[in-house]
Amino acid sequence: MSHFPGFDPTLATDPGALETVIVPRARDLGGFEVRRALPAAKRQMVGPFIFFDQMGPVEFIDDGLDVRPHPHIGLATVTYLYQGQFRHLDSLGSDRMITPGAVNWMVAGNGVTHSERSAKEDRVGRQSLFGIQTWVALPEDREDDDASFEHHAKGDLPVIEVDGVSARLIVGRVWGQAAPVRTFSDMFYADVTLAPHATLPMPDDHEDRAFYVMEGEVEVAGDVFAPHRMGVFRPGDRVALTAGPTGARVMVLGGETLNGPRYISWNFVASSREKLEAAQEAWIGGDFEHGRFTLPPGDTEEFVPHPKARG
Repeated sequence: MSHFPGFDPTLATDPGALETVIVPRARDLGGFEVRRALPAAKRQMVGPFIFFDQMGPVEFIDDGLDVRPHPHIGLATVTYLYQGQFRHLDSLGSDRMITPGAVNWMVAGNGVTHSERSAKEDRVGRQSLFGIQTWVALPEDREDDDASFEHHAKGDLPVIEVDGVSARLIVGRVWGQAAPVRTFSDMFYADVTLAPHATLPMPDDHEDRAFYVMEGEVEVAGDVFAPHRMGVFRPGDRVALTAGPTGARVMVLGGETLNGPRYISWNFVASSREKLEAAQEAWIGGDFEHGRFTLPPGDTEEFVPHPKARG
């Protein structure tokens, strides 16, 4: 019988291997609510992942998503959808629809601006939106790189299917597979569906490892975790998840820790507070024609002001 890579029928997770359990905080983004698991009071990052938002599920009626142009530095954004779609525009000139199972990977580097909006044809009738948006902090020596953007279709992403487990690798490398996205540090991020009582061995060759339950339930060392819970494992232990009687869908993520702390201010991530302050001043300055930040072609009529500029 074939087994999922890393499967060990004698594997028993030590109850102490689960270092932290995070209950996401609800955040209103103006029109719809997200569940934010990272950063959290107990844990700022998992590997290089510094931001983890569950978007929806939300239903729009004759309306849609409208995230106005806003800036980023020092990170890469990963958008992954289960339902719905929307249009990504950025200051590089990228113009892409993001659809379920595909991945948009935008590297902010020294600075990028982007917007996310529902297309005109998706603003008629009822439309659903459900997905995950994450930020990956960049290594210090790549923070000042030029911005870049990649889109990879659903069919381009590796899928492992065996023993009741179906795992689509979104970013990084794990279980002997590697995603096509160009990354700057060792990491993994995958969308995993588990049949009832199926077991998923977590990779033991990554320093940080975590799971986030989207649907169903998973059991870890005798404890059961329902949707909207993130569990972070202690480094080095051999660990596994087992789905409940109805199966489960989980996001698994992690990788190597970065070489130092990261600071967050609004939409900016950096290894120093000075870099955050410089980006803040550039955005508040608003010189979109000659300054550090420009607006996305085709979406220049409005933008999100910095909180300090709102009075």
